[in-house]
Amino acid sequence: MIRKRREKDGNVRLTFAVESDRPVSLVCDHNGWDPSATPLKPRTNGTRSATLLVPPGTPVRFRYFAEPGEWFDDPNADLEPNGLGGTHSLVVA
Repeated sequence: MIRKRREKDGNVRLTFAVESDRPVSLVCDHNGWDPSATPLKPRTNGTRSATLLVPPGTPVRFRYFAEPGEWFDDPNADLEPNGLGGTHSLVVA
């Protein structure tokens, strides 16, 4: 699930959430595609989530990385080719 919320400063807060009982990270062009940069934090409702704050209209290309090495796209985002024979998710703030 992806939520968008406009902040008072004009930026958009993107919240990325997945249901998972194992560690998951948001891996995207905004964190250098580093699987350790943006771990999703466990929530009491059984989801894990992380947020990014970006200017409106900013495209965010991303995937999720779950231990022990599973990559997956967000079913609520658009998909586009990643240039490596696969896909990644895309959301525009």
